[in-house]
Amino acid sequence: MTSVGHLDAPDAPVGSAPAGAITYLEAIRAALQDAMREDDRVFLLGEDIGVFGGAFGVTVGLLDEFGEARVMDTPIAEEGFVGAAIGAAWMGERPVVELQFADFITCAFDPIVTVAAKTHWRSGQSIPITIRCPTGGGVRGGPFHAGSPEGWFVGTAGLKIVCPGTVEDAYGLLRAAIDDPDPVLYFEHKRLYRTLRAKPPPQGYRTQIGPATIARAGTDATVITYGSGVSTALAAAELVDGEVEIVDLRTIWPLDERSILASIEKTSRVLVLQEASRSTGAAGVILSLIAQRAFEHLDAPPALHAPPDTPVPFAPELEDGYMPSVESAAAALDQLLAY
Repeated sequence: MTSVGHLDAPDAPVGSAPAGAITYLEAIRAALQDAMREDDRVFLLGEDIGVFGGAFGVTVGLLDEFGEARVMDTPIAEEGFVGAAIGAAWMGERPVVELQFADFITCAFDPIVTVAAKTHWRSGQSIPITIRCPTGGGVRGGPFHAGSPEGWFVGTAGLKIVCPGTVEDAYGLLRAAIDDPDPVLYFEHKRLYRTLRAKPPPQGYRTQIGPATIARAGTDATVITYGSGVSTALAAAELVDGEVEIVDLRTIWPLDERSILASIEKTSRVLVLQEASRSTGAAGVILSLIAQRAFEHLDAPPALHAPPDTPVPFAPELEDGYMPSVESAAAALDQLLAY
């Protein structure tokens, strides 16, 4: 069995973290723990989440507190245990599934899209299941353990898809997802687990599923992003000559169209930034929306900054070139502002 240390995202310096700060990973663990303490219907299932504490250590300690009936280790059979969780949700429980890596969601595609997403539409039956998907690159995971597959589900009626890019939203979106009567895919970024630190949100805090937020106000250009793109965009905005507004989508399906269009109307320039490859992710839906409903406000063609349409490379130097970086995002912004 691979050790937790091998799979962990690299640690970041903590010198600038505020006193009492927690990591993105700790915010996720706290959300699970608080939800389980408050509602006996909430239980966890997934590979190695019990004794081992999860591949990244997110569920460490939860087995000791809640026992095997509520922190359930499963076989390596995503279709089976996601299907079992859907059945439990059908019967009124609130299961939270951990997929060891988001890439393995392909194994459970059928029960998620065919059953969980459509049941409410077909029969009015709620399916309150949350599926945690550790996603993204920058951790030397290679093509099978570092993908960003959220785009495969964008546009699927009956699903909600959230991608927290802050410590506050890592907690708040997970609490809201567990409360939600519909199936929610919760894409948590592996590289943020221990590199992102902030003061903890209040216990019980919820981030409403649906609305975007303005992570940085500006007047000269808009960056529309989510997940790992938020911290990348914030750092890149400090390197360019212009006031850049950053829209953190938080929920990528359904989209907060009003916030996207309002920001573009204000700035007249837009860059979509995502870690998913160019032809997947949420970019296509966002750019289609802009073309249809914001064209007359644009002073430059809408830009997309995303990796090429290849799997994530394993070689470190290739992965570094593949991933959007602060420098490459700043260069894309410079080009947009100069148009």
